[in-house]
Amino acid sequence: MIKKTDIILSMLSGAMLVAGFPPYDIYFLPWLSLVPFLIALRNKNMKRSFLLGIIMGLAYFLGTIYWVYHSMYVYGYLPLSVSIIILLLLCLYLSLYIGSFALLYNYIFSRSPVPASIAVPVVWVTLEFARTYALTGYPWALLGYTQYTLLPVIQIADITGIYGVSFLVASVNGAVYDMTLSRHTTIPGGSRQNRWQMPSAAALLIVVLIAAVIYGTGKLNEEDLGHNITISIVQGNIPQDKKWDYRFQQEVIDTYKKLTLEVSENKPDLIVWPETAVPFVFGRHRQFTEEVTGLPTDLGTYLLFGSMMTKGRDRLANSAVLLSPSGEIASVYDKIHLVPYGEYVPLRNLLPFVDKLTAGSGDFAEGLEPVVMETPFAKISTLICYEIIFPGLVRKFADNGADLLVTITNDAWFGRTAAPYQHFSMAVFRAIENRVPVARAANTGVSGFIDSRGRIMNSSEIFVEATLTETVSTGTEKSFYAEYGDIFVYLCIGSFMLLLAGRYFTKI
Repeated sequence: MIKKTDIILSMLSGAMLVAGFPPYDIYFLPWLSLVPFLIALRNKNMKRSFLLGIIMGLAYFLGTIYWVYHSMYVYGYLPLSVSIIILLLLCLYLSLYIGSFALLYNYIFSRSPVPASIAVPVVWVTLEFARTYALTGYPWALLGYTQYTLLPVIQIADITGIYGVSFLVASVNGAVYDMTLSRHTTIPGGSRQNRWQMPSAAALLIVVLIAAVIYGTGKLNEEDLGHNITISIVQGNIPQDKKWDYRFQQEVIDTYKKLTLEVSENKPDLIVWPETAVPFVFGRHRQFTEEVTGLPTDLGTYLLFGSMMTKGRDRLANSAVLLSPSGEIASVYDKIHLVPYGEYVPLRNLLPFVDKLTAGSGDFAEGLEPVVMETPFAKISTLICYEIIFPGLVRKFADNGADLLVTITNDAWFGRTAAPYQHFSMAVFRAIENRVPVARAANTGVSGFIDSRGRIMNSSEIFVEATLTETVSTGTEKSFYAEYGDIFVYLCIGSFMLLLAGRYFTKI
């Protein structure tokens, strides 16, 4: 039996983690949030460790991604009970990573002299990386994202990616636990070594934290030397139930035209509309297509917008289209990382009764390559919807030469929940990781601008019509992360394997 106290401690850790994410943004809590959970894991066997991890994970993910049910219930027309069951199953799947963390951490730590300040972050980061890629990946609510407002600390992401920030936060949790552990109990088989190893690891962690802050402060004080460009964002706030209703097509187009004409007074180099902003298949409907292509011609500016486009005879792609001031298509990017059950149905042959939640028949065509859109003022790459949450994917665009990242999305699916704010906060790290500014256009918000240091320059409210204009400086340097990728994570994975091997030989 698992003690009630251990269940409460595990749930407390999950709740403290939730408080670190938007819209709460209590960023200091995650630095201590794992400690109750680690205390609950003390001296537990593998089975109980795993179950406590599942409990902690359910509290963690139900509190952060509860909004998943909204899309299925409101727009997927599933019964509320079915939507909640699917949410619970998704959270249970994600909780398997926390359960695995608990099991692996206890396996390594139970008879090992390695301090928790090292074991905790190494195991945690390894599993966060696995979650980023397993089963198409779902790296939402990674630990490091709780720190998106703590700019001096998170500048290290241009070397380590988001995972380095997760490592720091997890390591501090481990160090606090080490201090608790050293006062109350000893580690079987390792008590003598731990007298010096835990203080040494804590001292090293303090040095690393100080170094991270010094590095981050220096980066924040650097001047942006890139080319200044003026960008305007149009947030149409089109209700999801009107978006694909043919009776409202002209109304939707007129809304974007009106807002675009208003914002054109700012003389922008680029105007950006959200994902699938136009309510028709671009190029297929002649009248509507001509209305859209005529805008940049009249205004003498580039227009970047999201649209569905025909690919082949009977397939559609979720695309980003860049029109030149002459109204011609300058570049097109087709979304690479499609949303399961939103843009395609996994295992369609095995589950013929399951369909997509979005408009458009059949699965969307998958984009083949990360496109860099060439303009006289910037090299632009556009991430569509939740592509912005994948560090490795975004890095490919920056590595290909993009010095401006634009992300277009339609977060109307999520309603008035925490999701739009969480989604926006993750873009902060993509800007820092690649040292490239981000412009975000969302149908219902949050739209905004983030500079290459992760500073939020401007942002909109949700579910309002809005226009934003900012002058941003394009990226001038290729960051270590953009050029070399997840080397830090691979070091963590290697360390994790060494810890497992060391624990195995210790057992023998």
